[in-house]
Amino acid sequence: MKIHESAENYLEAILMIQQEKSVVRSIDVAHKLSFSKPSVSRAVSLLRENGYINMSKDGILELTDSGLAIAEEMLERHTTLSRWLISLGVPREIALEDACRMEHDISPITFQLLKEHILSQQS
Repeated sequence: MKIHESAENYLEAILMIQQEKSVVRSIDVAHKLSFSKPSVSRAVSLLRENGYINMSKDGILELTDSGLAIAEEMLERHTTLSRWLISLGVPREIALEDACRMEHDISPITFQLLKEHILSQQS
């Protein structure tokens, strides 16, 4: 099932915050993505309805298995693509922005082959 780029960004942000702080709340996501609290609240509601996250009574966000799978895939794509672009000489900030756009549109087969190529170049 294909989800929207914005949902992928939210899931990836939740994973990144979780890796940094272990506990994730909506306000953390709002700060990370520079979005308003009402925008994040709406997105969190949709992510919950679609089974990508759970929220405790205390407001702690947790990725479900399906949400985690998407978040991990987006983070791997983002990390791999940004490192590759930087290695090509693209300035860091531009590489991070470009990788963020590319991670959502690149096909799984293209990404896999690109990743294999990058890894073979590092050997």
